[in-house]
Amino acid sequence: MANQFEDQYHRKFYYLRLSITDVCNFKCTYCLPDGYQPAERKKPSFLTLDEIRRVTSAFAACGTTKVRITGGEPSLRRDFTDIIRTVAEQPGIRKVATTTNGYRMAKQVKDWRDAGLTHLNVSVDSLDPKMFYQITGENLFHQVMDGIDAAFDAGFEQVKINTVLLKDLNSQQLPQFLAWIKDRPIQLRFIELMQTGEMDSLFQRHHVSGVSIRNHLIANGWLLKARANNDGPAQVFCHPDYRGEIGLIMPYEKDFCQSCNRLRVSSLGKLHLCLFGDHGVELRDLLTQDSQQAALIDRIQSGLQEKAVSHFLDDGNTGMTPHLASIGG
Repeated sequence: MANQFEDQYHRKFYYLRLSITDVCNFKCTYCLPDGYQPAERKKPSFLTLDEIRRVTSAFAACGTTKVRITGGEPSLRRDFTDIIRTVAEQPGIRKVATTTNGYRMAKQVKDWRDAGLTHLNVSVDSLDPKMFYQITGENLFHQVMDGIDAAFDAGFEQVKINTVLLKDLNSQQLPQFLAWIKDRPIQLRFIELMQTGEMDSLFQRHHVSGVSIRNHLIANGWLLKARANNDGPAQVFCHPDYRGEIGLIMPYEKDFCQSCNRLRVSSLGKLHLCLFGDHGVELRDLLTQDSQQAALIDRIQSGLQEKAVSHFLDDGNTGMTPHLASIGG
């Protein structure tokens, strides 16, 4: 194995979030309220299967054990199942995850599982079909629910559900969510709304801290679980009376970045050191041939020395990210 990827603050990186498209077919209020808007200029194409293999192989050679395939909506790629298989075949990669809006899962999730997908996150922002439509712009609640059932039928032992906390919309639905996971092996993750370049007014209206949920959980006998070194940033709570778990992702909390263990590569081949960073590091010119791996690793390691100690979100600095679909959330 090459040297472990490490930054100047001695944080090690076990987790790659790899975007394969920035296209999405939902119109979530907090991400793409007007739907996906392709740039008028001719965009470069998204990473090819070979480029995905090369970048994943380089990360695996430097200690990465988990890859999350993201978008936009990653299942919009026709070769999505092949991408899963390619990532899963890289030596050293033990977890292959994806984050999806779930609309294709009922038909395809078994194929994803067979190709090597080990972990699955589905975005579900409300258990009320009308509010689901209000938040996502799509009347597909029941199809997504069918997809979650299909995931369990396909052999997934746990499904993670991502719910963006929105004040005055879904923030009052904790009782319904808790009832839903009582007898289901679902890890429900409440994600605080994050401010991005295009979302200032929505952030002001709908941001709510996850602290009140955490206080409620602790007061009702929920216990904090320990984190593995390739886990994401969620604080995960379990309860002896529940099959499901609750995760909280609170990027505005002090020291949130202290345990950062993940890097991002965009669908156009740029390394992003932080979701809210100010620039990306170009990798694509080093993804054309297998023989370039040493140079690729050197460039990633060199770029890592520029990784800041924090995202500075609490200072109102949102970086250059226009919306979460642009580099895969």
